[in-house]
This record gives sequence, C-alpha cells and structure tokens, in this order.
Amino acid sequence: MRMTGSPSEPLLAMLPWQTPLEEWPDHLVVALPRGISRHIVRFVRLEGVVYAIKEIEEPFAVREYELLFDLERRDLPCVEPVGVVLDRVGLHGEPLPGALITKHLDFSLPYRALFSSSLRRETADRLIDALALLLVQVHLVGFSWNDCSLSNTLFRRDAGVFAAYLVDAETGEIHPSLSVGQREYDLDTAATNVAGELMDLEAGGRLQEGIDPIVTGVSLRTRYDALWNEITEPLVVSRVDRYRMEARMRRLNDLGFDVAELQVDTQPDGEHITVAPKVVDAGHHSRRLLQLTGLDVEENQARRLLNDLDSYRMKLGLETDDEQIAAHRWVTDRFERVMAEVGPDLRGKLEPAEIFHEVLEHRWFMSERAGASVPFGDAVSDYVATVLAAKPYEKSVLGAREGTASDDTATLRIVLPPEMSQQGEP
Repeated sequence: MRMTGSPSEPLLAMLPWQTPLEEWPDHLVVALPRGISRHIVRFVRLEGVVYAIKEIEEPFAVREYELLFDLERRDLPCVEPVGVVLDRVGLHGEPLPGALITKHLDFSLPYRALFSSSLRRETADRLIDALALLLVQVHLVGFSWNDCSLSNTLFRRDAGVFAAYLVDAETGEIHPSLSVGQREYDLDTAATNVAGELMDLEAGGRLQEGIDPIVTGVSLRTRYDALWNEITEPLVVSRVDRYRMEARMRRLNDLGFDVAELQVDTQPDGEHITVAPKVVDAGHHSRRLLQLTGLDVEENQARRLLNDLDSYRMKLGLETDDEQIAAHRWVTDRFERVMAEVGPDLRGKLEPAEIFHEVLEHRWFMSERAGASVPFGDAVSDYVATVLAAKPYEKSVLGAREGTASDDTATLRIVLPPEMSQQGEP
C-alpha cells in the first residue's frame, strides 16, 4: 500500500486498507448523511477530524486529487483533498481499487438531508441559487465540471441562504478559460441532473406539491445567466455618468465579488466609454470581515456581520477612520458575548457566525412583537434557551455508537456529542 498527498493525521495510514471499503466494520466508520454516489464512500473520525474516503480506480483517484488541490489553491469552495491510497492489495493478494481521502466539510449537508419530510419551494429555490453561484465561480477560473448536480455538491447554511461546495471533481477539467460551448454543456448537464434528482424526490413523495422538477431544473440556467451577465457583460456609459458605473460595482459587491481590474474602451462617438470587469474574485465581504476581525466565515454571513459592525460603530459615534477600533470592540462586546452564552454542548449545533446571524434575526422578531427594541443580551439569552437548544447537530450528524475499533496497528475511538451518546443507539 502506498499513500501520497499531505495527510496531517498519521493514523490514516493505519486504517484497514487491505479490506474493501464496503466491508469495513460498522464500529470503525461514522454514519454521516451523504449524497448519491456511484462509488463506495465511508467516513472515519481520527483525533476529532472526520475524513471522507472514496474507493475509486487509481488513475481517477490521482486525477481528482490533483483537480481538488488546484481548485482549493484558487480559493474556490470545494472539499479539502488530503491524499490518495494506491497499490492496495487484499488479504488474499487480490488487487483493490485506489482511494481518495478528503476532509469532511464541517456543518455541511447533502441536499437530501436539508429537509425533514418534503423539499419546500423556498428551500429548492435557495439550493438552485447556491448551485448557480458555484457554477459561475468555477467557470470564471476555467473549470468545466461536466457533471454538476445537487448530489455532487455539499451545502452549508449562510445567513438564511446556502453556500454550495464542490465535492466531486472526478469528471472535471481545468482550462485557461471556457468557451461558450463548454459553459453551455455544463449548464445543460446541470439542468438535466437537477430535474432528475427532483423527479426522484417527487416519486418518493418528498417534493412539495406545486414544484415542477423540469421548470426548477431550467431555472438554474436562468439564474446562472443573470449572474454571469452581471459579472461579465460590458457596460456602456457616458463619460460623466459615474453613477451607473458605481452602481454596477456595488451590485457586484452585493453578489460577493470584488472587482480587481477594469477594462475601459472609448466608443467611436468619443462621448461614451465601455467598462468591463476584467478580473473578479469571489468573497468580497468575507475578505473584508477577515481583515477587520480575523473571523473567517461565509459570504452572506460576513455581509450580515459587517452590517451589525457598522451599526455598532455608528452607535459608538466612531468615524469611518476608526473602523479597526470599532471592529476590535465589536468582536469583544458583541460576537464573543454571544459565543460565551452558547455552552460547549451547543457549539456543534451551528457555525458561530450562523448562530450570531440567527441571534440578530431573533432579536428583530422579539422587538417587532414587543413594539420596542429588545436589549441585545435579552435576545441572546432567549435565543439560546428557546431556539438553539432545540436544533439538531449540524457540525457532524453522527449515527454511530460510541466505541472502539482496533486492528493490528492502531486503536481508533469514535465519540458522539454528549446529548446523542446518552440516547443510546440511534
């Protein structure tokens, strides 16, 4: 057996690689929600970190590892590659397929696990929005997915909406840039796959009445086109019409993109110019929040937290030049104050930034009911007691019993969160 890559946990090498993944014992693997896959996938927890292991033929394992590594290097939302396992041999000398190891994305869920009984229209719309944005992001760097679908994507909550992460790059290709035909193929494939996945939910009675799978699949293309045009379409303005140019930049920022460079061309009449964003990068708000506070969160979460930071700064009477001072005080007085009231047993319910966002929402509704502004501390306490305590765990929705698993070389321990382990076997 040979393992290549950048594994940070030595115990990965001690797993029973001489046994096909399908035959790994239940007490060794962690039962996490997972999407539909053509390959055998297992999750294991080592030293508090959950890894996803996919059994796949060696050339495809190496290729997908390299693609994921390249996408991660470009700061695109995807799962983190750890390594590949090659030259596997079974207990009786028979050759076994290779394996790709990635880190499980905390607080992420496959689309089927995002609803309890049936997929509501609002949730379907948010999933399609997130998938359209992900397609735009990968297309901007020249990556053709070739098998985009809900099943090949993981979703994380992002201030009331969803952020989509690429989880399966097996069929992908990276080019200097994509032609219209390559993007069209990706969009047609994605629309077809989404429609098929929703039809499957409909056949199982898990799709809310009134949702048309075909129409919803086609809507992915409509949303993608609107976003792609907003980002890439040249804008013709007069030389004195700065408002439209600034409005365009603001819309791009609101979509989460930052304009790194503008290409400006003069029109034949000499009175108008064509302005086109030449390079755009995703993550405008998350980068700004990270720079100010050190908090690394999703884009919509960052936008919501920045809005609260700005309101806090104005409440303190600090000028724009004092933004760094305000950010430091905001982290201490607001963000850390919320986290201090969330006990260790509740930390795995939601990401800290999502908890803070929900506190702000909860305070707004409390104030609306009371007809007056509710103190921040009262809203935090009420949210933790009445809302957060009733939520399921999303950091890692485990379904395996607490126990130990041993082989000839290592002992691995799988532990549930306290509340779940007290309930016995799920």
